[in-house]
Amino acid sequence: MAGIFGNSSNGELSRLQDHPSYRWFVLANIMIGTFMAVLDITIVNVGLPKMMAAFGTSVDKIEWVLTAYLLVFAVVLPSSGWIADHWGHKRSYLLGLFLFTFGSFLCSLSANENMLIMFRVLQGAGAGFIMPVGMAIVTHEFPPEKRGMALGFWGVAASSSISLGPMLGGYLIDSFSWHAIFDVNVPIGIFAMITTLIILREYKTESARSFDLIGFISMTLFLVFLLLALSDGNAAWNTGGWTSNFILTCFAISFVSFIIFITTELTAKHPILDLRILKNRNFGLANIMLFIFGLAFFGNAFLLPLFLQNSLGYTALQAGLVFFPVGIIQAIMSPVAGWMTDKLNPKIPITIGIVLTFLSMYLYKDLSLNTEYGSIMLPLIIRGFGLGFMFIPLSTIAINDIPREKMAQATGMFNTIRQVGGSFGVAILGTLLTRRIIFHTAMFSQAADQSSTAFKHVVYGLRSFIQNSVGGSGNELMMKAKGLIIQNISAQAFVQGIDDDFFAGAMLTLLILIPLVFLKFHKKKNGQKIEIAE
Repeated sequence: MAGIFGNSSNGELSRLQDHPSYRWFVLANIMIGTFMAVLDITIVNVGLPKMMAAFGTSVDKIEWVLTAYLLVFAVVLPSSGWIADHWGHKRSYLLGLFLFTFGSFLCSLSANENMLIMFRVLQGAGAGFIMPVGMAIVTHEFPPEKRGMALGFWGVAASSSISLGPMLGGYLIDSFSWHAIFDVNVPIGIFAMITTLIILREYKTESARSFDLIGFISMTLFLVFLLLALSDGNAAWNTGGWTSNFILTCFAISFVSFIIFITTELTAKHPILDLRILKNRNFGLANIMLFIFGLAFFGNAFLLPLFLQNSLGYTALQAGLVFFPVGIIQAIMSPVAGWMTDKLNPKIPITIGIVLTFLSMYLYKDLSLNTEYGSIMLPLIIRGFGLGFMFIPLSTIAINDIPREKMAQATGMFNTIRQVGGSFGVAILGTLLTRRIIFHTAMFSQAADQSSTAFKHVVYGLRSFIQNSVGGSGNELMMKAKGLIIQNISAQAFVQGIDDDFFAGAMLTLLILIPLVFLKFHKKKNGQKIEIAE
């Protein structure tokens, strides 16, 4: 293990580390891992319909391919800093690359959805190391006066995946199979591990602090069992529904774990998540806003690819291409939002971002089997502007008043809560989708009264169409005609369920405006801060 994850001490490495451009080699290396880790959040979305078809599974089960990754990502994030401090940044980053690459390899070999979900857990654990440790390495290698530019480039690797992930995933799925979206990570991951071994030098922190094992375990149990309960309440296998022994047991374990977690984090000397930072008004409110955003945005992220491929017949590549403008627009608008944050009250661009994001989801509440391309692209373009306006000002106002010694904990918690919100969103809105599909199927089935004149008229019309198209006679034609009606009812119910989910996401987005009202804006005048609550 030491040979793999240890330090290299040959002369070539020593000369490289003394090179004036060494830190930029480090940044380029970290950007590779960061791009991969974030890419796998977006690239999988366009592959879900193919996975559902390949495994013969439903939405409520396949959503765990997303939920498992986001959840483990969130759980590992706060613990990765402690591990990096004690084991070394280089070793920890290499461990993340190894887990992610090996997990990707195993995902591509999955024979069923249960195996895929299990190996996505391994992938998510690797990503949970790659992101925060990579950011810490960049921060350590660059001096303060160059750190902003370096983190800007590091952020490009993360944000570009929003555009490139669905597009690349669609191309790989159409050209090869869904396995390819995981296979592509293997050679890139191996390359990243080799360059990390060659380029990076080891760094450990001088200060030692104890690991909050009780906090880590209780947090994990709380999140896992709560998500199990929320996502499986309407699962096909759970005949007892929300009052089944399984669901009630999950809620009970989650509740007890939550009490233990809160108690531990507020009393431990070195908590895994320093909840006391949330006492800072702006930071606490910003985290509430970010959690609600995660619920709404990530919870709906997998719906559009499902609709485009299953309802409109788009290929995976065509579905991926529609997302391409989002990341480009976001990248262009982020500097504008940053300028507005410096010159104006940051609550102004945040409000613009929230309203635009709400609008982008609200416009999808009327999707149908006849929705045209322009009606699909317009909300996505609006979404790009909304995300661009929202994140930079929100991040800025959240951490501006955090003491320097608490900054690492604060940024770690900020990212963790966003990922937790995303995993909850996928579970909750995935469950809502299942419930609404069942509801609309029942309503449409009641409307299709087989004794009515209208129903008989439609059946006879379809019977004649089938006879002229493919031939047949008697009961066979009647069964095929009724089968087409049932198929259309299922398709319409699925679209109506997706419409309801987008409407719910839009309403959740509006809730972000409530904590926004209570944020305090500090305006500088003659070097002094003037507090303005607007």
